[in-house]
Amino acid sequence: MSLIIIGGGISGLSLAYSLVSGKGDIELTLIEADRKLGGKVCSQTERGYIFESGVNAFLNNKPKTLELASHLLLHPLRSSDSARKRFIYSEGKLHRLSESPPAFLASSLMSLPGKLRILLEPFMPKGAKDDESLADFARRRLGKEAYEKLIDPMASGIYAGDPETMSLKSCFPRIYELENEYGSLIRALIKLKKEAKKTGAKVSAGPSGVLTSFPSGMSSMTDALGAVLKHRIKTQSKAVSIEKTKQGYAVYLEDGSRLEAERIVLATPAYESANILKEMDKSFSDALEEIPYPPLSIVALAYKKEKLKASLDAFGFLVPKKEGRRILGALYDSSIFPNRAPEGYVLLRCMAGGAKSPEIALMDDKRLLSSVLEDLRDISGIRTEPELIKIFRHEKAIPQYLIGHSERLRKIDEILQRYKGLYITGNSLRGIGFNDCIENSYKLSERILQPVTSESHLR
Repeated sequence: MSLIIIGGGISGLSLAYSLVSGKGDIELTLIEADRKLGGKVCSQTERGYIFESGVNAFLNNKPKTLELASHLLLHPLRSSDSARKRFIYSEGKLHRLSESPPAFLASSLMSLPGKLRILLEPFMPKGAKDDESLADFARRRLGKEAYEKLIDPMASGIYAGDPETMSLKSCFPRIYELENEYGSLIRALIKLKKEAKKTGAKVSAGPSGVLTSFPSGMSSMTDALGAVLKHRIKTQSKAVSIEKTKQGYAVYLEDGSRLEAERIVLATPAYESANILKEMDKSFSDALEEIPYPPLSIVALAYKKEKLKASLDAFGFLVPKKEGRRILGALYDSSIFPNRAPEGYVLLRCMAGGAKSPEIALMDDKRLLSSVLEDLRDISGIRTEPELIKIFRHEKAIPQYLIGHSERLRKIDEILQRYKGLYITGNSLRGIGFNDCIENSYKLSERILQPVTSESHLR
């Protein structure tokens, strides 16, 4: 079997590795438009600092990621205890997020009426809509204050998204399932904890696990995959279109060359896949084009520790939209993982832009930096000038799973049934996270190695 994978991010690389490590006899080529592999996974080392321009970590709760790391002889690096301390900026100060019911009741983040409203969650009715926005769900089940102070900043921190348009069903399927099955999140947790006592399993409505990376940064995995697959990879090879042939598919590259294979996998962002498919199937292209990618800028700042009056011994903080700030939050990278900064120095990263404030991400460097430093001064009390500044811009950052995303996927799946041997994968479909990409790649690998007649092409 001959196969071409278009896209050298973590989805394409992990899929290629899974396929060539399997039992099938595959003639595989992976093409990547850029000179460097990895996509949004990009670690840079400079003057003793490790900067992550995109993905900074993954949770160690998915076996496939750890299994892949083991095969590549990589040693995962668990985050420090400091990473458990997370803050929300509200009403002029930082409030630590509660890690237990007693801590929640004692927290100053929520007002007493707001806390009582959350406790009424078991008595709230189930939603009438099958595909509800995250904002509507949160207000209905938890109340307005919990939405504004907890759910809104969480959505910005994970998706850089707008909860008013994000699909609960597609973004947080576990929470959607718990409400449908138990009628209440609190009721579900109580029942699941009772059941877990019998098995010793851990129970959580949200993501569990420990934040994990690698000693040299997240690029360690994509670099290792690239090294293993080296003779099968063509970088600086941009696919511009594909066409169906009698034997399978032909891929046309920007330099005018043509590649052929029996099967093709698109592992590129949705907007790139849309461009590649435009000539072959406009309806397919249009469906993918509907998945938005708002801009996001990352401003990394390094400081000499002795010059800081503020403590950065924490994971970082998030900022609700109602606070009117320009940054979405900050991650204290050197407190989360060791060796991210030289001895005596600290490194943090601020996020700006996203679906709610795209214009901020697109400001020029001077205005963006000024805005970030002003917010940091007011929120964290950091007044000293940074020793080093790095700005990373993503004009199209994280795919947004808006209301109707599941229906869009159904339509895409229907279209794919017309194209035997054509597949599409990546974080624009079913899961934006590093773990999701790897797990979906392994699932797709299993289907590709099965007879074509038994395949489902979209995952």
